[in-house]
Order: sequence, then C-alpha cells, then structure tokens
Amino acid sequence: MPANKKYLTRSPWQRILKISAGFIGGYAVMISFHMLLAEFIDKKHIVITAAVTGYILWSLLLLLAFLAKNGWKVWGIYIALTMLFAAPLIFRNL
Repeated sequence: MPANKKYLTRSPWQRILKISAGFIGGYAVMISFHMLLAEFIDKKHIVITAAVTGYILWSLLLLLAFLAKNGWKVWGIYIALTMLFAAPLIFRNL
C-alpha cells in the first residue's frame, strides 16, 4: 500500500535537511552522549556498551528526524543536544 501523498515532504530541501540531520546530527548526538557518559562511568564499559546502545540511539534519532515537519528545527535540536552533552567535556579542559 503506497504512502498517502499528503503526509510526504514535498520540498526536496526539507527532505535533504531531514536525511542529513538524521545521519550526521543523530551520529553527533550519539557520540557526544557516550563521551559524556564516559566521564562518569569507566571508559572500558562505555566503549563496550556503545557498540549496541549507540546503534539503537542513532537509529531512533534518525527516525525522529523524519517525524518533524521542518528539517531546520531538527538540525537546531540536534546541534543543541550535541553542545549540551559536549559542554562538560569542553569546559573541563579550560
């Protein structure tokens, strides 16, 4: 059964933004989240569990990018989350 056309994104730019936010932005959020966890938990355990939980988190973030109407909002949210998770790592080294 084909998808209903009224629910599909018509703009090619929005489609590109959602795809890139899902792949690149989701990966950045996933990596920064696991790096933040590595600050509080033993790095050896985070590296082992990141192989599984990282893929699950990345795939969920990829799917969530397509639920939004606007790709720019998805990029904004993913950049904000990446900066939030990376801020303790950045300010620790100052």
